[in-house]
Amino acid sequence: MRGVEQIPVVYDGLMAVFELFGLERWRQWLVKGARGRTLDIGCGTGRNLPLYSPDCQVVGVDPSADNLAAARRRAPSVPLVRATAHALPFRPQTFDTVVSGLVFCSVPDARRGLAEVKRVLAPGGRLRMLEHVRSTSRLGGRWQDLIQPLWTTVAGGCHPNRDTEAAVESAGFQIEPEGRRAENNLRRFSAKPNGP
Repeated sequence: MRGVEQIPVVYDGLMAVFELFGLERWRQWLVKGARGRTLDIGCGTGRNLPLYSPDCQVVGVDPSADNLAAARRRAPSVPLVRATAHALPFRPQTFDTVVSGLVFCSVPDARRGLAEVKRVLAPGGRLRMLEHVRSTSRLGGRWQDLIQPLWTTVAGGCHPNRDTEAAVESAGFQIEPEGRRAENNLRRFSAKPNGP
C-alpha cells in the first residue's frame, strides 16, 4: 500500500494546511542556511526547492517517481535524481549542505542514511534538519508507540516515535546550538560531522 507521502496531491494538500499553521516558517529557516552545493534529500514534491537562494546549486533526491514529477513541475531547473538515502549516487564530499525536511522519520534505516549523508558532505559541510520526533512527555511517547504500526503503514513509512536528534548524534554529528529549536514534536537544527 502506498502511503500519503507517495501520493503527491494528498501530501501537498496536507503540507499546505500544516504550512498555514506555522510549518512554512520552519521550512524557510531550513533552506535559508543552505550554502554552496546543496543536496535536498527526500525532496518529495519539491516544496523546499523554490525557496533556496540563487547562490545555492541544489540537487533534489527522492525515491518516488511520482514525487519527482511533481517536484519537476514546481522547480523545472533543479536537477532531480531518483535514489534513496541509503544509497546516494554521489561521490564523497560532494555537497556543502545537506537539507532534510521531514524525511528521516521515513528512512527505513536511519543510521545507514545518516552515514551516507556524512559521506557526501564536504569538509566543513552542514546537515540541516527539520523533523517531527518522539514526544518528550511519557504519555505522548506512549501514544506514538501505540499508533506507530498503523501510522507507519498509512503514512508510507513514517515512524512518529523516532528520536531523530539522538540518531543524528549517534551517527557522528554534533548538533549546533545556534538556530536549534524545539516546539512540541517539531525540531530544527544544523549539525556538523564530528572529527576532522
